[in-house]
Amino acid sequence: MSTALRAIMFILLGVLCGSLNDVGIKLLSGEYPLHQMIFVRSVIGVAISFALVQMEGGIALLRSDRPGLHLLRALLVVFSNMLFFSALAVMPLGAATALFFVAPLFITILAIPILGETVGRHRIAAVLIGLLGVGVMMAPGVDWGGIGRASLLLPVAAACCYAGMQVLTRKLGADTAASALGFYIQLTFLCVSALFFLVAGDGRFAEGLSHPSAVFLLRAWVWPAAQDIWVFGVIGCMSAAIGYCMGMAYKLGTASVVASYEYAALPLALLWGWLIFGEVPRNVVWIGIALIAGAGLYVFARERARDRVLAASPPLRHP
Repeated sequence: MSTALRAIMFILLGVLCGSLNDVGIKLLSGEYPLHQMIFVRSVIGVAISFALVQMEGGIALLRSDRPGLHLLRALLVVFSNMLFFSALAVMPLGAATALFFVAPLFITILAIPILGETVGRHRIAAVLIGLLGVGVMMAPGVDWGGIGRASLLLPVAAACCYAGMQVLTRKLGADTAASALGFYIQLTFLCVSALFFLVAGDGRFAEGLSHPSAVFLLRAWVWPAAQDIWVFGVIGCMSAAIGYCMGMAYKLGTASVVASYEYAALPLALLWGWLIFGEVPRNVVWIGIALIAGAGLYVFARERARDRVLAASPPLRHP
């Protein structure tokens, strides 16, 4: 199997696991604080990720001469998750996912200064069209049924953090195992959520708050109901799988190509939103999805065309 195909398979598996994780978080968001869900899933994720480290070569894989970049990468994904899951508490799953999917466009831009990848004017134009899709969804006259404009910015801010994280994954993946990349993230999630518990686990900071996202972040921990325990288990397993699959995908493939396959999450989010939560996207969401996804897929098409040209070119000869 070619390296490119392996990268595509890993990104698609990671997207599926991420989509199921989002469903689980949204199902639990009405009763439990976000930091409790993150803590429980991270405990499971750390255990699974450490087992993968052992399978890929042992604890020596966790040594790195660039700990600062690994910490920055892990913190970016923590912030991305907090912002996106806060959006899920107040927004339809499909709409939040659509706005989040400016991330691959941000990745395309960040890959220029950080990874040294070449991005032509056509792909820059596609990025601008994708951002136009965000503008359409967030236009002042659009009725979101009581959802404030600040809430609409949450998945976009999450996308910015996520893009930075994935570009760093590509940069660090050259000499770091995918299992180690996943372990660092799970360990950071565990530490941050534990800190949240120590500071706000009793729910005192949620008193008097009315915004659902703020309450979701700061409400008190509660013991999970019996019917919810399996959901906690699922999101824990999905979290570990996401970290490993994403790390492998960006380690093996070009950032701007791999990122394009993440758009598979859009139809999955719309499907889960309709089947599980009874959500039917508004017309403006469909327009935004068309612009954002269309721009991302055009970027992918340009990249594939460029790769075919390079592959067909004769080898360079030294004089």
